[in-house]
Amino acid sequence: MCNGYLGRQLFILFLLPPLFRMAQWYQLQQLDSKFLEQVHQLYDDSFPMEIRQYLAQWLENQDWEHAANNVSFATVLFHDLLSQLDDQFSRFLIENNFLLQHNIRKSKRNLQDNFQEDPIQMAMIICSCLKEERKILSSARLSNQMEVGSIQNTVIGMLDKQKELDAEVKGVKNHVIDVEQDIKTLEDMQDEYDFKCKTLQNREHESNSTSQEEYKKEQMHLNKMFLSLDLKRKEVVNKIVQLLNATEHTQTALINEELVEWKRRQQTACIGGPPNACLDQLQNWFTIVAESLQQVRQQLKKLEELEQKFTYDPDPITKNKQVLQDRTHSLFKQLIQSSFVVERQPCMPTHPQRPLVLKTGVQFTVKLRLLVKLQELNYNLKVKVLFDKDVSEKNSVKGFRKFNILGTSTKVMNMEESTNGSLAAEFRHLQLKEQKNAGSRTNEGPLIVTEELHSLSFETQLCQPGLVIDLETTSLPIVVISNVSQLPSGWASILWFNMLSTDPKNLSFFLNPPYAKWSKLSEVLSWQFSSVTKRGLNADQLSMLGEKLLGPTSGGSHDCLIPWTRFCKENINDKNFPFWLWIEGILELIKKHLLCLWNDGCIMGFISKEKERTLLKDQSPGTFLLRFSESSREGAITFTWVEGSQIEPQFHSVEPYTKKELSAVTFPDIIRNYKVMAAENIPENPLRFLYPDIPKDNAFGKYYSRPKEAPEPMDLDSPKGNGYIKTELISVSEVHPSRLQSPENLLPMSPEEFDEVSRMVDPAEIDTVMCSAYSS
Repeated sequence: MCNGYLGRQLFILFLLPPLFRMAQWYQLQQLDSKFLEQVHQLYDDSFPMEIRQYLAQWLENQDWEHAANNVSFATVLFHDLLSQLDDQFSRFLIENNFLLQHNIRKSKRNLQDNFQEDPIQMAMIICSCLKEERKILSSARLSNQMEVGSIQNTVIGMLDKQKELDAEVKGVKNHVIDVEQDIKTLEDMQDEYDFKCKTLQNREHESNSTSQEEYKKEQMHLNKMFLSLDLKRKEVVNKIVQLLNATEHTQTALINEELVEWKRRQQTACIGGPPNACLDQLQNWFTIVAESLQQVRQQLKKLEELEQKFTYDPDPITKNKQVLQDRTHSLFKQLIQSSFVVERQPCMPTHPQRPLVLKTGVQFTVKLRLLVKLQELNYNLKVKVLFDKDVSEKNSVKGFRKFNILGTSTKVMNMEESTNGSLAAEFRHLQLKEQKNAGSRTNEGPLIVTEELHSLSFETQLCQPGLVIDLETTSLPIVVISNVSQLPSGWASILWFNMLSTDPKNLSFFLNPPYAKWSKLSEVLSWQFSSVTKRGLNADQLSMLGEKLLGPTSGGSHDCLIPWTRFCKENINDKNFPFWLWIEGILELIKKHLLCLWNDGCIMGFISKEKERTLLKDQSPGTFLLRFSESSREGAITFTWVEGSQIEPQFHSVEPYTKKELSAVTFPDIIRNYKVMAAENIPENPLRFLYPDIPKDNAFGKYYSRPKEAPEPMDLDSPKGNGYIKTELISVSEVHPSRLQSPENLLPMSPEEFDEVSRMVDPAEIDTVMCSAYSS
């Protein structure tokens, strides 16, 4: 069964060699519809696709290229092919499959009529078809390799950037070690110079102890030592300047690039995109730089001590110490303030896949983290949470609601609560309660409840000797609802904001919401499916949704712009609900009733009725596909099948099934037991092949309810009996006989189907219908 785009991409990336050892025909069935259309064009009545399907392995094992140039060999293969068809016919005979028996006999007669006298022509046709199939596979493989190559290049680029930044951080750390060694050397030089000076001074006071000439020599030596000491001081000061330059460069990359990218990835992950990368690597870099700056602060104190013991004019330490101290403090403050982040955005545990939408009176959680992991900060940072702090919209936007935070609003950051030992604080029991102002209405303003954006702020203070730093961070904008029915619209607001904005303080976003490009919106829509299932949306499904939003003339162009109102507020086409609520209803239907079928790729889902008929018209009678209803707000699914000849195909769709019907009977059981009934005709199941040609039971069999042993009718004496005949729900459509195929083409029922009818219809009625049919 064909999976979605991301799954195939990963499959090809890691399992490409085994995939291309599979049977060629099987590989073709895994391709996207744009390649399958090319396959369909290869086959016609001269060599029908049914034969290609039934004899796939045998056909691929023969040397048709040799047969196309050798009449004797072509004749042998022609008769072998007819023999293979006879074997296949026997299998269908055992299975009591009348339709397939009919089709294969017809195909055999056509082959005999067309190629009995010219088997080389048949060999040439088959040889050509197999070659064209290989070309189609090569095109699909190249297309996928290009996609994989793009991903690999991105990953390689990220790894190279990570290695480069890792080297820069280690460079800062090593630079600090070098400066530490230079300061120790400087201290030793100064101690030696100080000792020599005092020794010479003492000897100067002792009469006749030192000759004038020796005194001058020692004085000259002291002058040289002073020059070396001054040079070393200048060297140390210069190295610290260079160290701070390197630190600032690395720190800028961490804060303005890596952290910004992580926050953007967090936004993407919040709305269903790829999971965000772990913060541990960022924490490691931030911590090393912070530790390095702390060491520089200590080194500057050491230089100040050396200056207090001995100074002169112009002393490079005296001249530069204040600038170096201020710069080190500024860098450390910037790093610490930037390292205070919301690791996990506000989310109700009851709706883990809908973060940032909070309901009043329902507990939510949020987790803070300090990326600078210093042991001295453990249990020293007390975090306080505030709602809508310094939010100007409270006063500028009419009707803007106000809320109080209930629960424990302070938490101490520590390393013990987190499984990875990070310095964190997690609020687990917060709730919101709306402030009710007498005489005021909350729905008078320009924003509806689900467009009103709020924020949570978090404050703490770092206090160290000679150092006080205020820390503050904010959550991404949140939507506060009072009723769970507002959740879909609230989630739409979260999608739109995080898709188009990176400024968490832009709470007036929906006063003038920007347009979204279809290229971006289509990606986000696919995430809504891949985040709750194993499949996103493929190009064909997105194309249908694009036409639904933009109109059929747009062709789902990536550059088309979509307004917020079109996505979430205006009724779509002639329906009485907007586009997003329709999508949300389908998502709920999939999650609760269709998850396995969606994951397996059984559901085509989003396809227009016109495209549906185009796909089905050339298929075998009884071929059907599954699509979502476009007229149901709460989400519904239907199936459409084709019958009749390919010249005049007839299409039938069943009334869509909603969660009400699917709660009573599973969809696979509905498909298995579905019947069409017309006057004077025995009910039959018209569904035989899931598009394009997968036998129904192969596609859905593993999901059928376990068959139960049929009890004896009215076996009231059985100890397990309860006096009632057991019943089973099945779906039946009643149609006018004229809509069914002609009587000679009606298929006989299998034994299982006859048993099903016998349980529902009196045997006498069956006899009456049969006699009537044959007498006419």
